[in-house]
Amino acid sequence: MQKDISDVEFLFPIQLDIDNFLNLTPFEPFSENAIEFLNDLSVELNKDVDSRKYGEIAAFAFFCRKANIFSFKKKYLNNQTIRLGRGIVFHIAPSNVAVNFAYSLICGLLSGNLNIVRVPSKEFEQVSVICSAIYRLSLNKKHKFISERLLLVRYDRQSSATAFFSSVCDVRIIWGGDSTIEQIRKSIIPPRSFDVTFADRYSLCVINADVFINETSPEKIALAFYNDTYLFDQNACSSPHLVIWLGSDINVEKSQEIFWTNLYDVVKVKYNIQPVTAVDKLTSFFNQAVKLEKASKVDMPDNSLWRVQLKHLPQNIDDYRCSGGYFSEYHAESLTELSKIINRKYQTLAYYGIEKSELILFVKEVALTGIDRIVPIGRTSDFSLTWDGFDLISTLSRICEIL
Repeated sequence: MQKDISDVEFLFPIQLDIDNFLNLTPFEPFSENAIEFLNDLSVELNKDVDSRKYGEIAAFAFFCRKANIFSFKKKYLNNQTIRLGRGIVFHIAPSNVAVNFAYSLICGLLSGNLNIVRVPSKEFEQVSVICSAIYRLSLNKKHKFISERLLLVRYDRQSSATAFFSSVCDVRIIWGGDSTIEQIRKSIIPPRSFDVTFADRYSLCVINADVFINETSPEKIALAFYNDTYLFDQNACSSPHLVIWLGSDINVEKSQEIFWTNLYDVVKVKYNIQPVTAVDKLTSFFNQAVKLEKASKVDMPDNSLWRVQLKHLPQNIDDYRCSGGYFSEYHAESLTELSKIINRKYQTLAYYGIEKSELILFVKEVALTGIDRIVPIGRTSDFSLTWDGFDLISTLSRICEIL
């Protein structure tokens, strides 16, 4: 494959000797070099004035802390097993989530790999902040081992760079919709290489109104839900689009009023709706109202928060989604009722007021084909080294067996 990367913008490093990069070796998962690099990156980001404007950068910096990485290291390392990174991991980040590329990079680093990361083509300031911090770290000689194994790039879809980077990778990680994955897979990878794909997913939230009605701080739950949804403009796969209510009729009705009122109070202070988003919501509702029986819009003060109440829960409810604060809601008799809609598209279930034992029983008895994560409201965007059902450290490393 010809090394045609002339149209690639190198965010880090500014200049690259591609032949030297391709000849570097992988290393052991959770190496001291990688942990020190990530911890210093956390410190560097926390010092950066520009990073303080973005909650997602603060969350990323918090994840990179040495204490947090050590907690993962204890889980994965086994003195009886020899693991090494697979080699070169080529990450293709989604175009609509600014900081996703950085979390993908963490997985590649902690599993012991060289990393080529294609950041979003859209010029998010968050990307620039993180790349600048990485550059500053690279000036410190103690980070040479890691920084020379990083390549952060940006280029258009029309570029042949994807074909080249695919031809030299050992693992290709693709974040994107089904059509994006299909298009990228046209670029051939080596025979022993493989793809890890994170396709577009759908997430939901379940609230037990019989418990919520007694909540003494409903504003805190509303803020947590805001962080799950509006913080990413509802574009993250983990952001709920469907809200399921459990409990008695009267408690559901009262809880809905409390919950949505408190959420709107947060939204009107923190969220600025774009005109195109308002139009998208209107179009989405017309489509939903025409195709679904008795779907009705609940009156809200303005376009920043839309509620669409459902009398029936259609199997294809995941087809009716919109960003920027657009929620379908349904009063279910029990968790079991959800089994008829949950398919392989479903990723995260956020919950409130439900016992963990009940959730475990639900998953085991129903044997769901979807739902890879079940987390409390407010934690849907918490990144983990297990994502979409993939144990990423194990997937991105290999075992060398010695008998």
